[in-house]
Amino acid sequence: MTKHQDTTGRRALLRGFTAAGLAALTGCTGADRQRAAQGPAGGAARPVREPSTYRLRPMAGAGGPRRAAPKVRTAPVLRLDTEPGDRAMALTFDDGPDPAYTPEILRILREHDVRATFLVCGDRARESPDLLRRMAGEGHVIGNHTWTHPLLLKLDRTRIRAEIERTSELIERTVGEPPLWFRAPYGAWNRNVFELGTELGMEPLAWTVDSLDWDNPGAPTVISRVVHRAAPGVIVLNHDAGGDRSQTLTAVRSYLPRLLDAGYRMTVPRPYGV
Repeated sequence: MTKHQDTTGRRALLRGFTAAGLAALTGCTGADRQRAAQGPAGGAARPVREPSTYRLRPMAGAGGPRRAAPKVRTAPVLRLDTEPGDRAMALTFDDGPDPAYTPEILRILREHDVRATFLVCGDRARESPDLLRRMAGEGHVIGNHTWTHPLLLKLDRTRIRAEIERTSELIERTVGEPPLWFRAPYGAWNRNVFELGTELGMEPLAWTVDSLDWDNPGAPTVISRVVHRAAPGVIVLNHDAGGDRSQTLTAVRSYLPRLLDAGYRMTVPRPYGV
């Protein structure tokens, strides 16, 4: 049994933390923090668009201009910055890549010509470098989700840095560019995590809506939560690894075209200074 297959045990670890305690760290409250403490209705069928050429290129070339250094934040990014009238949302996927589920997620995204952000764990990414290259080649953003998905609040600075740095190095070796975003496992942040992520050139990314797919509540529950909480600037948390993610596949197949038909635009977060 791998660390990621033992998802139930890892989620249970956080049930000893109060939702209020982690909410103070991240700014999230209520049901959105349940994972750490352990819209529109259907629309008419929409024709599938052909993939556009931008999806076949990374967001920035290895020789492109360097962005400004990120600032040290005291809270993670919870929503996208959107202009009035811009119905932009972001889909994010944690804990992968997984050869059993990630390829189908990528196929669905390609079918609908949208990009997403994948927050990967180093020990899984090491086993599937081809999936990282595919993500980058199809225009998706790859972020850092540590090496082994530990609860960082229990680690000292040296161990936190090793978890984050090792994954960043693997991503850069594999796709040619370092990650610009970091997401703490379980959404558990503290000062050390913010500072070390910034030292390694990344910004902290959280979420607005937890789809609840990590708990396998049934695809209808996942679909309902995403569709009914959709709004401009929302960042949706999904998972493409860490357990049986067949419900996630079913849910994404359903809610993604419904959101697009309702006028939402799926995009990726823009780092500070870009």
